[in-house]
Amino acid sequence: MLTRFTRKALNIIHNIPEGKVLTYGRTAFLAGKPNGARQISRLLHSMSKKHNLPWHRIVNSKGKISLKPSQGYELQKALLESEGIKFSKHDTIDLKYYLASDL
Repeated sequence: MLTRFTRKALNIIHNIPEGKVLTYGRTAFLAGKPNGARQISRLLHSMSKKHNLPWHRIVNSKGKISLKPSQGYELQKALLESEGIKFSKHDTIDLKYYLASDL
């Protein structure tokens, strides 16, 4: 049985529009646990496939991909770019522009 937080987090992640992102912390805040960013990371790791989550739309608070090269970084970046998200020369996403705001 899923906790209330987990159900809310899954719903929020499902509703991130194509071409937008959320941070781990913002997702946790919206789901009711302002300090639950690490729980969002664990949730994505363990439930993305089962719940068909758009996991690639979650980035860190600096607008960067948290995954390491050769451990999913390239796939996440390619998926985001395929949705029209642009990266700076420092591989960051402009959160002022791409952060999903109406969830």
